[in-house]
Amino acid sequence: MMHFRSGNAFLSFILVICLMALTGCDNAPSQPQQQELLLQGKTMGTTYNIKLYAPEQKLKNNTLHSDIEAALKDVNQSMSTYIPNSEINQFNRLGADEVLAISDDFRVVVAESIRLGFATKTLDVTMGPLIDLWGFGPDKKPTQRPSQEALDSMIANIGVDKLTLNEQGLSKSVAGLELSFSATAKGFGIDKVAELLEQKGITDYMVEIGGEMRIAGHKPNDKAWVIAIEQPDAPKGERRIHRTLELGSMGIATSGDYRIFYEMDGEVYTHLIDPQTGMPIKHDLVSVTVLHPSAMTADGLATALTVMGTERAKAYAEANNLPVYLISKTADGLKTYSSPAFAPYL
Repeated sequence: MMHFRSGNAFLSFILVICLMALTGCDNAPSQPQQQELLLQGKTMGTTYNIKLYAPEQKLKNNTLHSDIEAALKDVNQSMSTYIPNSEINQFNRLGADEVLAISDDFRVVVAESIRLGFATKTLDVTMGPLIDLWGFGPDKKPTQRPSQEALDSMIANIGVDKLTLNEQGLSKSVAGLELSFSATAKGFGIDKVAELLEQKGITDYMVEIGGEMRIAGHKPNDKAWVIAIEQPDAPKGERRIHRTLELGSMGIATSGDYRIFYEMDGEVYTHLIDPQTGMPIKHDLVSVTVLHPSAMTADGLATALTVMGTERAKAYAEANNLPVYLISKTADGLKTYSSPAFAPYL
C-alpha cells in the first residue's frame, strides 16, 4: 500500500454518483453487447474504483484487474516515500549535485510537477519537510508554532528551482532537498490506469482514486457519466452534494482545506501551506475543482489554486483558459465562481 505525506491536495472531495449505488445507477438496461465491470482495491493509502463498459469478448478471461494492480504497484514502488527503496527515496537520500537515473514514469511526474511549480508559484513538490514541520506528515502536530527563523531556514532550502532534470536523470543543488508527489502522483496513477484501459480497446470508463478521477466515453444508451462536487460546509460527519456535472472525457480533481486541520492556541492550521511564506493558508477559498485531460495536471492545479485564494485563483484560471469551479466562504454563506472555460460543463 502506498502512503504519502498529508498536505498539498491529497485529500480531494469529489463524489462519484454512480459509486453511491453501483448497481442502481443506470435506469436504462445496458446494451446487449456491452458488459459492465466494476474493479476495486487499495492503493496509495486510499481506495480505487474503476467502472467500465466493454464488449463481453474484451473482458472474458482477461487479466485486466491484475494488470491494473501491477501498474499501480509500480507507481507505489516509484513514488511512495513510505517504501524505503522507492525511487523517490533514493533521490531524497542523494547529496547535492548527485544524479539519479530515473524511470520514464518518474520523469513524467517530476517534469509536470516542476512545470506547475514554476507556472503557479504555489505548488512545490519539494516542501515535504515544511509540511512535516507543521505536523501534517508522519509526526504529530507541534506543541508550538514553528519559529520564523525555522520557517525562513526551511524556505531557503526548498523549491523546484533547485531541481535539475536532464537526459542523465534528476539532481538537486541543495543537500537535504526532498521530493513528495502528494499533489501529482495520485492523478498520475489514474492516468496510468486510463492509458492501460485504452491500450486494451476500452473507451467507456471511470477511474477514481481517493476522490480524483478521469472519465471517458459514456455509459450504455449514450448516457453521460454524472459527477458530483461535494458541499464543503456539510455538517461534521455528513457528505452532501453541492452540484452535479456532465463532463464527457476529462480528468477532474477537487482540493479543499476543510477536512485536514488542527487548532493550536486558538488558531486553526490547515494542511495546505504556501511555499512562499511557509505558512498554512488562511483565506476564504474552501473548495477548488479543476478539469483537465490529465488527472495528474488537474490534481496539481487544484492544490495550487487552493493555496492562491479566490482572487488569484480566478485570475490564473482566466489567464490560462482553465475550467475551474471555486467555492468561497463569505459572511453571507458560500459563494461560487465558474471560469469561462468551465461554463460548458454546468
